[in-house]
Amino acid sequence: MDNVRVLLTGGGTGGHIYPLVAVAQKLRGIDIYYFGNPGLFRDYLRRNGIKIHKIASSKWRRYFSLYNFLDVFKFLWSIFQSLWKVFWVMPDAAFSKGGPGSLAIIFACRFYRIPLVIHESDAVSGWTNKISARRAKKIELAFEEAMGDFKNINAKAEIRVTGQPVRSELLIAGDSSRAKSSFGFTQSLPVLLIMGGSRGSEKINDFILNNFEALVSKFQVLHSVGLSNYSDYRNEFEFISKDINPSLLGRYYFVSYFEQNLASAYDAADLIISRAGAGAIFETAAKGKPSILIPLPNSANGHQDQNALIYTKAGAAVVVEEENLLINVFINEALKITTNSALMEKMSTAAKNFYKSDAADAIAEDILSLILR
Repeated sequence: MDNVRVLLTGGGTGGHIYPLVAVAQKLRGIDIYYFGNPGLFRDYLRRNGIKIHKIASSKWRRYFSLYNFLDVFKFLWSIFQSLWKVFWVMPDAAFSKGGPGSLAIIFACRFYRIPLVIHESDAVSGWTNKISARRAKKIELAFEEAMGDFKNINAKAEIRVTGQPVRSELLIAGDSSRAKSSFGFTQSLPVLLIMGGSRGSEKINDFILNNFEALVSKFQVLHSVGLSNYSDYRNEFEFISKDINPSLLGRYYFVSYFEQNLASAYDAADLIISRAGAGAIFETAAKGKPSILIPLPNSANGHQDQNALIYTKAGAAVVVEEENLLINVFINEALKITTNSALMEKMSTAAKNFYKSDAADAIAEDILSLILR
């Protein structure tokens, strides 16, 4: 499609960036632009052929903070940036995942009357998407439970449940044995893949450090510690590892963040341990893996608790609240799943049934429908 341009925007975390890329992968032959602050995902966006226009990012915190005062000025500046940069691209349609930094770009798109599609990943809608929804032509949802919020905001918009887009590189079926070997693991013990999102989770990291020997005596562990936590975690791990049997150390593999080898990490895993963000849930579902979810306490509007509740009701996961993240509780839950092949199969099937495989295609079609009408 010659000279067709689509603008993408969303907060600069993996939970926003990866679904945007999954949709962009379906928009073949179209010029794709990302507006916002790509943060650590700049190279990933470029590798997928997406042109980047950096816009200052601001965030409204739901608690008293002097940063809120400073971010008022950043937000005003980002509106001027967006108006200027969107004018020179003038896309045919815009697709927003919401999140910090995207609202100014949405305002610029509204000013230039650019048709807008938004996607809400969580069971409880975010405030940026609620504001954006007022002028959206189409509203896509990962969870049906968010439908009521948007019907009350914009009754004229087409609203449908598409699921969460998952990038194509994760959907390629891999060999579990080969994947385990690539991390130096054997077939004799189950593999846990423990993730805290692109930023990591200090609480989960501390839990692993404090209970390292108990964990690796029962399991092999793949662990994403988070990009911002990596240096401190590596130093702490080097300190405790001096007193640990080398044979146990071979059962543990940690990285700052799985990116290009994330598919292999999923393939190697028998059980996924993660927060309850929509990205982690739907990627786990796409791979058909049982999981233990540890919802982030006090997440915005309690969305992680709601995500976890819905996914657990589907039969694909169990929940361990952060306050109950004790080593005996955790090991008992993990062993209960990994030592019961019938339960593993049942949870795997439930995960696959929860996943909607055509989410990225459906959203791409909706974007194109606004351009071609």
